[in-house]
Amino acid sequence: MNERTRRQRPRGVGLLSGLQQTVTLAWRTLLQLRHNPLELVDFSIQPVLFLLLFTYVFGGAIAGSVREYLTFVLPGIVVMNMMFVTVYVGLGLNNDLTKGVFDRLRSLPIARWAPLAGRITADMVKQGWSILLLLAIGMIMGFRVGTNVLGVVAAFMLLLAFALAFSWVTVLLGLLARDAERVQVYAYVALFPITFVSSAFAPPETMPGWLQGFASVNPVTLLSDACRGLLTEGPVLRPAVLSLLWALGIAAVFAPLSVRAFRRKG
Repeated sequence: MNERTRRQRPRGVGLLSGLQQTVTLAWRTLLQLRHNPLELVDFSIQPVLFLLLFTYVFGGAIAGSVREYLTFVLPGIVVMNMMFVTVYVGLGLNNDLTKGVFDRLRSLPIARWAPLAGRITADMVKQGWSILLLLAIGMIMGFRVGTNVLGVVAAFMLLLAFALAFSWVTVLLGLLARDAERVQVYAYVALFPITFVSSAFAPPETMPGWLQGFASVNPVTLLSDACRGLLTEGPVLRPAVLSLLWALGIAAVFAPLSVRAFRRKG
């Protein structure tokens, strides 16, 4: 962007206009799914395959009953999928940066934060779709909510709140990595240990002692336990509060770092 373009841009954009631009850019991101069906597979078909495989292959061995294991594992798979879907915020952001899309957006009279906010907003829509899809498939398989509608809504909102916070981690990766392939590699290297060394798929009590300490404080464990309590039965307050504290801590660290890196890209 040259100096003349900088002078022509307005000094500020109102909050309402910025929000409208955010919605427009979020819609643009969602429309890109038509040209990238593999992403749709990753956050729609892949989690369903995980649910089917874990339930019918490991259910009898782990819980002694497929139905009982489905009740245990569904919240964990929802949490796991939520973590992996956030990777697409960083991937999409990195693609836009490396292909010059953000340079073109910056030349327009829009809020500087709108492109970034649009990416994250689109991710929240994808997250909502994935959560509802897994719950629907789980109920077809035999999963039954043991609480009430308020519990389901609370679990849904808790998952979205954590997804919003964790998205800042992948935003930072997307801004710092050289290309989308590196974003994916770095993200998955970090995500696989924290998702599998948790209560998402098996109780931490069954793990070796040296793993139990990590699993007990792992945010994936806390979030999985909170969702189980909200959807079926079990403790809710402690894991839910600790999950929110984790979310606040992650956002407090990575959001300022991401915004700083985003400004330096301008």
